[in-house]
Parts: sequence; structure tokens; C-alpha cells
Amino acid sequence: MANPPHGGILKDLVVRDAKISPELREESHTIPDIVLTERQLCDLELITNGGFSPLEGFMSENDYKSVVESLRLVDGALFPIPITLDVSRETIEKLSIIPGSRITLRDPRDDEPLAIITVDDIYQPDKVKEAINVFGADDPAHPAVAYLRNRVKDFYIGGKVQAIQAPSHYDYVALRYTPAELRAHFKKLSWRKVVAFQTRNPMHRAHRELTVRAARQRQANVLIHPVVGLTKPGDVDHYTRVRVYEAIMAKYPNGMGHLALLPLAMRMAGPREAVWHAIIRKNYGATHFIVGRDHAGPGKNSQGKDFYGPYDAQDLVTTYHSELQIEMVPFQQMTYLPSSDEYLPVDEVPKGVQTLDISGTELRKRLRTGAPIPDWFSYDAVVKVLRESYPPRNKQGFVLLLSGLTNSGKDSIAKALQVTFNQQGGRSVSLLLGETVRQELSPDLSYSPEDRYRNAQRLGFVASELTRAGAAVIATPVAPYEQLREGIKDTVLQNGGAGGNFFLIHVATPLEHCEKTDRRGFYDKARRGELTGVTGIDDIYETPSKADLTVDVTKQTIPEIVHNYKRGKVDT
Repeated sequence: MANPPHGGILKDLVVRDAKISPELREESHTIPDIVLTERQLCDLELITNGGFSPLEGFMSENDYKSVVESLRLVDGALFPIPITLDVSRETIEKLSIIPGSRITLRDPRDDEPLAIITVDDIYQPDKVKEAINVFGADDPAHPAVAYLRNRVKDFYIGGKVQAIQAPSHYDYVALRYTPAELRAHFKKLSWRKVVAFQTRNPMHRAHRELTVRAARQRQANVLIHPVVGLTKPGDVDHYTRVRVYEAIMAKYPNGMGHLALLPLAMRMAGPREAVWHAIIRKNYGATHFIVGRDHAGPGKNSQGKDFYGPYDAQDLVTTYHSELQIEMVPFQQMTYLPSSDEYLPVDEVPKGVQTLDISGTELRKRLRTGAPIPDWFSYDAVVKVLRESYPPRNKQGFVLLLSGLTNSGKDSIAKALQVTFNQQGGRSVSLLLGETVRQELSPDLSYSPEDRYRNAQRLGFVASELTRAGAAVIATPVAPYEQLREGIKDTVLQNGGAGGNFFLIHVATPLEHCEKTDRRGFYDKARRGELTGVTGIDDIYETPSKADLTVDVTKQTIPEIVHNYKRGKVDT
């Protein structure tokens, strides 16, 4: 028997609103609309299919504040992550959004109307408080905090939604289940106990052994329920991961396991995220949920320490066990014993017995270099998929971002590097010079901070598309702000696939030299007030804190800079 949904009722809004869907679709053409972001799209799908039950829309200010402060909705229901619809002041004014307004929410991929929200309130969140309470720190090293700072708009809209249709998917359609569909599947197969396994990474033999062991100990079946929405920037793309999951499912005992995909936008919120994941799996009908060591942790903070303790997630899920009503299965770290050719939890290994492990870093290194991956670690079918998607480093795309003042020499360095890469061969090389990008992609934009961010978003998108196809991309925007550069990097890491390799070169040529050698009179015009928003004159340049390489044409010649790069200062 499937677990009851969180709150007692599965809020499947697509089913609930099916009878009025034609009327809602007609209305959608007559009212203002908002095109959702990728994260908002993931959130809306799980609101409307019941995955986020008991939610029926995006959180109002009261619910938002309550969740941020106490992990609860105003009515007392446990819900640890704020689900919000962020909009800009410009959008609010342009669409005349006020409480009571009805707004169409559109799919960013095909512009289809998915739902209509009736606005309850419009409010400005305290983003610093949200970062500290939900993610543990206002630290941009946390990907969700960086997203909150760089991409989330200044206002949130709260209100319930009416579903017009579910988002369309064209990939792995047979593996995409709504909560109601997955519950029906469990019922059809008479699965009374289901252990759900959350993952955003490829699976190997240790994961298979862990999940099989968990199922057998509880006389249950296994649901492999990977996230295929937004994960951590730099993660393996979901197309590759799903092919890996399909390959590894054949290694499970017949009838034990089932694979279904979850369109979730992860926040990497550690303990809170683990509680959230448990609620979602409960809504999908699971009775047990595996919570890992450092579950949904984003890695190191700005001080080089882990954001969360290794067992914080398990502790918080245990705290709310009676309310969650889903049994937590602690993730047991598995290790390989070559003497007996088996995997065991590390705490069950006899003293003195040899064990073998391969870290994620070591695996990525072997994929990059083509080094062998032993069959005790993974299956041949899994390794084959990974090697197809992640070729050796010299076949992967990458982005070099040269940031510095106008006339700092960054364009000349970029052109020299382009010639060098063309000489090496093996990749196409694309040059995105700052002024050329402005003229071709952003002729409508000024040099205001807001327009600089828009230009950077466009450049990041183009660069990520090129590098995903295996190209070497050399970009030379001024990119004067730290957040702007981080935004470009995040776009490349998130969307670049195997080419999600990003390197920042700070061209630190002093302003005095840039002005002295300025033959175009650019700085003279800025000094006379004919140009505004010029970096170094009436706008700041924030020195990069995490540059992979810093150069200065007053101290090095361009051939020397290129030689230092080739010598291995940055590994491409």
C-alpha cells in the first residue's frame, strides 16, 4: 500500500482542473503573461502534479516567512523550502500586477500556457535572511545563494494556480511519472514497501549494492528516482545520467527495482533539502527514503569548509520523523573487498581487510585521461556511456573569459590564443570579442549595470552552446563585476555539458596604460562626459578574487603571456 501523501490529499491540479482546462486556455490568451525561468518551470510542474503537496501555488508572504523561519507553512504543515515566483519591478509595473490579478504562466521552451495564477500578494523578500536560514550562510560559494543573488528577481508573487496542462517532455517520456501514475504502478505490482533512492550523479556498483541491501533488509522494492531538473552547476547532464541508470537497472534482481525521473530543481540545501526530498518521495508513494551522508550538500564554503556536517541531514529528517511518516534509511558508505569480491558497509569490514575505493575526483580524472576504470567499481555498460558523453580533456570544449579594462590588451591576447589553439588543432575555436558581441548580440543595450548583466547573460548562453559542441571559446568582455563574471561561469557550467570547463583570466593592465595607448579616443570621450558608464572612469572594476591566471601587458609581452598559458598555467 502506497504511503499517504503529505497533508493527506494529493494535490494533482492537472486532474482537478481538467474539466475547466479549455476555458482556462481561452482566458490565457486575454490576460497578461509571464514566461517562466527554468527553475520556475520545474517548481510549477511539481506544484501542478502533486509532487509538492500540500502546495497549490507559489507561496504567499506569510507562508514564505513561516517556511524560512520555522520550516512550516502558516497552517502548521511541515515544508522546509520556500517555493516562490520571482519577478522584477519592471514586470510588475509593465503588467500592472496587483492582488487579484490573473496571470498566465508560460513554458519558456515552447511558449505554451501551463497555468493561471491568481495573485494573492506581491512582496519583497529578505534575501540575506533567506540565504542564512535556508542554506545556512549568505555565502556565494553555495550555488543556491549565488542563484539567489544573481538570478532571482527582487519581488515574489504569491497565489494559487489553476492548471491548463502539464509541461510537454520529449526525452525519456516512458520514465516520467506523476505521483498519481507512480502510485498506480506500485498498486498494480502490489509493491507495499518502496525504498526511494535520490541521486543527481551517475550510479556505479556501490550504489547498486547499497540499494539492493536496503531493499532486502526491509523486504521492499527499490525506486531509483533521480533528479532531471536543475542540479548543481557542473554536474553530469541528465541525458547521460539517464542512459547510465537504464544500463544499471539491468543489474538489479528481476522485479526488484523501478526507474522514474523527477523534474526537480534542487537547491542543494543539505538538511532542509533532505526533509524536502522525503516529502516529495512520500507524495510519490514511497514508504522508505535513503538519506545520504552530506545529503544534497554543495561542497565547500568560501573558507574551504563543508557547508553542512556529514550527518546533519539525517539528524533533521529524524527530528521530523513522526510528521514525515516515511522511514529514513541511512546511507551506508560502501567499500569494495577484493579478497571476497563484494561490497560491504565500511563499519562492517573486519579489521585488517584490504578495501578499494575510487573517489569522484579520481573517476573524473580517469574519464578525462582515458585511464582504465576497473569492473569492481562500475559496469562496462555504465563506463561506455560515460566515455561516449565525456571524451578525453583534449577533445572537450572550454571557455576562456578574459576580463579587464577596455584597451587592456585582452583582445590582442585573445587573438594570439586563437592562433595558438588553431595551430594545435582538434577543436574549432570561437572568438567572442567584447565590442563585437555588443554590436552583434546587444546593440540595444547601454553600459548601465543592468544592461551589462543582460549582455553577460547573452554572451554566457552563446559560449555555453559553443563549448557544449566541443569548441574552444575565447571571450573578452570587460565584465567589471564579480557577480556578472560568476553568472557567466554558472551558465557555462550548467549548460556546457562535457564542455562545461571555465577559466577566468584577469587582464590587470593599469588604467593609466589603457588611456595612454588608447588610439580611438575612447577614454578621452569618457573624460569629457561624451560617454557614460565607462569602466575605470565613472564605473568601478571589481578585481576578480578567483582568477585562474592574472596577466598585465605592462609587465609581460603578449608572446610571453601566451607562452605561460601554453606552459600549463591553466589546464585545457
